[in-house]
Amino acid sequence: MAFNWFRRPNNESADTPENQSQEETPAVEATEPETTAPDTADLLAFAKAAYKNIQEKQQLETELSVAVEEDTISEEIVETQVGEITAPIEIDATIAEITEDVVNELQPEPELANLSFLERAAAERQAKQEKLIASAIETEIPEIQITTTAPEIEIPELVFDDGFKWSAKVLAAQGRKAEDISLEEITWLKKLRQGLDKTRRNILNQLKSIVGQGPLNQEAVNEIESLLLQADVGVEATDYIISALQKKLLAEVTPPEQAIAYLKEILRDILDAPLQNQDKPSFAPAKDTLTIWLITGVNGAGKTTTIGKISHLAQKSGYKCLIGAADTFRAAAVEQVKVWGERSGVEVIANPGKNTDPAAVVFDAIAAAQSRETELLLIDTAGRLQNKKNLMDELSKIRKIIDKKAPNARVESLLVLDSTLGQNGLRQAEVFSQAAQLSGVVLTKLDGTAKGGVALAVVQQLGLPIRFIGAGEGIEDLRPFSSHEFVEALLSD
Repeated sequence: MAFNWFRRPNNESADTPENQSQEETPAVEATEPETTAPDTADLLAFAKAAYKNIQEKQQLETELSVAVEEDTISEEIVETQVGEITAPIEIDATIAEITEDVVNELQPEPELANLSFLERAAAERQAKQEKLIASAIETEIPEIQITTTAPEIEIPELVFDDGFKWSAKVLAAQGRKAEDISLEEITWLKKLRQGLDKTRRNILNQLKSIVGQGPLNQEAVNEIESLLLQADVGVEATDYIISALQKKLLAEVTPPEQAIAYLKEILRDILDAPLQNQDKPSFAPAKDTLTIWLITGVNGAGKTTTIGKISHLAQKSGYKCLIGAADTFRAAAVEQVKVWGERSGVEVIANPGKNTDPAAVVFDAIAAAQSRETELLLIDTAGRLQNKKNLMDELSKIRKIIDKKAPNARVESLLVLDSTLGQNGLRQAEVFSQAAQLSGVVLTKLDGTAKGGVALAVVQQLGLPIRFIGAGEGIEDLRPFSSHEFVEALLSD
């Protein structure tokens, strides 16, 4: 059964009929502070249990795939050999004559001296016929021997290292059970932690040394402020964090570990704040209902790549997905979307003409989605700069088409933001949020070169939730955003 990434327990507390195993795991809100830390020995046992369970699952899946492959090979061999045996056998006349002469030489001739010429000829013909019949009866049908070489069972690489133990710890803190943890989740968390490694190393040790000196004084406050600004946290988010820390740390001496735990709680509160103001914080597409996501952003932010990755994620999560290639302004944009559609196994609706009306493409895409009972329609819009009024107006036109053609569809607008741009990207997002009715942000290229603090700046200054986060260039390197996992990857040893 498909693992539904859109309805993981840490993101979604609603019932999930598509994945019963996920129903049984209670969701833990990311904003709740951790009251009791699990014992180190318990965490190690949990990690070992999760590791063993994943190994068993992988072994079982591999054995099943090998069994299916062997059955297929056996059926093909049987069909081939039976076809060869049942084919008509043609006996070469020359070979038959040679066989007859040899047989005549080996066997003594009958006594034909007292017979007339006609009788002797008839006797010879009868003898020849008996020999042919005898040789035909003695021909044996070769036995069918099926020999198959079973392929070696290869288990996907699974290493019980520090990254695995840390990932298991993060999942355990969210109330997950060891038997419910998947290899995909472990792989993603390790990749996310690796992407934030540069930011974590730059600020974590210095933060511990600052808060471990005693109650915060002005000098310590200035140092923390400088660290946060260097990590692209932004002025507004930094002021909020400093104010919250001062309330906690000015009056008492707090051990570094407790101070970092309190800082994690503050960051989770910031990241989850936009969701508190929404009637339905869930962003997962509904089953058997059309959901439309408009993907916006400037060229170069990874917009088209993000569409390909989200479509792949939707397919893996069990949704029927479709892509509308409405970026008709940029050269080769449609072809690029088609390449990603092939990689993810998702059909792309496009207009073969050049410089066609994007709204017309959206119209066709909605019609195709409705006829195919699509559950998630991703629309690639033209990459635009925030100062291009005509391109920004195009978004309003597309919205009108959607409202007319699919009035009951749930429509969201996502801004793809390059995290390596830092505060420059934030200024782009400010203009987009005013013109595009944004529902959230997709933060891309968080693979080591970016400063992870920009996520806090986006949320604090724009009031927009982060919906997806990308930590690499591969098709598997984009996942729904979790504030708990992000903060742990940012501030955990």
